[in-house]
Amino acid sequence: MSFEFVKQLPTPKEIKEAYPLSKECIELKKKRDQEIADVFTGKSDKFIAIIGPCSADNEDAVLDYTTRLAKVQEKVADKILIIPRVYTNKPRTTGIGYKGMLHQPDPEKKSDLYAGLVAIRKMHIDIIKETGLTPADEMLYPDNFWYLEDVLSYVAVGARSVENQEHRLVSSGIDVPVGMKNPTSGDFSVMLNSVVAAQSKQTFIYRRHEVNTQGNPLTHCILRGAVNKHGQNNPNYHYEDVIRLFNMYKARDLENPALIIDTNHSNSGKQYMEQIRIVKEILHNCRYNKDIRTLCKGVMVESYIEPGNQKVGEGVYGKSITDACLGWKDSENLIYEIADRL
Repeated sequence: MSFEFVKQLPTPKEIKEAYPLSKECIELKKKRDQEIADVFTGKSDKFIAIIGPCSADNEDAVLDYTTRLAKVQEKVADKILIIPRVYTNKPRTTGIGYKGMLHQPDPEKKSDLYAGLVAIRKMHIDIIKETGLTPADEMLYPDNFWYLEDVLSYVAVGARSVENQEHRLVSSGIDVPVGMKNPTSGDFSVMLNSVVAAQSKQTFIYRRHEVNTQGNPLTHCILRGAVNKHGQNNPNYHYEDVIRLFNMYKARDLENPALIIDTNHSNSGKQYMEQIRIVKEILHNCRYNKDIRTLCKGVMVESYIEPGNQKVGEGVYGKSITDACLGWKDSENLIYEIADRL
């Protein structure tokens, strides 16, 4: 074995006790969670916008960005629920490169995962406290989820994780909406199988315990496009794709059929400005077909302060160091346009 066990990290309980949510933030999150759940159950017809950087790499810039979002949320509150995308883990196709804030080295040390755990928890808490918005994050490592379970209002399971048994089982015990992305192959059945598993009661081993879950009825699908065997992007946000998913939902005994459409990744071919056009097409389809509007609960958009992206270490404030994102002005205008078209 070539594992080097460096040190034992604090338990989630210890981290939560050291960096707790205030009573005010707990109550605020409870209210927001209910508002978001009401969209997925159909009690509310508000449209969800999960929007933010591809990867949350800098606490100051992310808080700055989310503060701007909060001001926009006030203006569109009657039609849109904004969930800031605060993704602190970054999946890597090759396993090499920037892996998110959790793994960012401390300036004083080569690596310190404890510092990373503290940093990401504090950032999520600061966003709730300073903006009144409650964040979304990706569950890349199910074992780490418990460090953040009380601060998140939305959880995404990525295209490379959606077939993983542990991701599915842990999702069955989460009490906020969990979005299952289609795998990179684009197979809708794989995505729906994940929804079935996460909506079902489960018994499994988790963090050295035998656990039972009751199933998560808010688990749903995310369409993010696919990549074919030739490495070409195949979008799946079009009218025919959503109708196909609607019909596949009807053929299964699932609670709260719902869809979020990811406007970047393989849907845009990572051409970030295409997200604006894609959102407009989605809204047009929602207006044209009531089944699509009933199924499609919102969109996911990659956005930051500065447009485009940069290499790690270039140091441009508020510019993505992973996938290219919409800049702030385009993002703000897009949210207002969504509200106008609903």
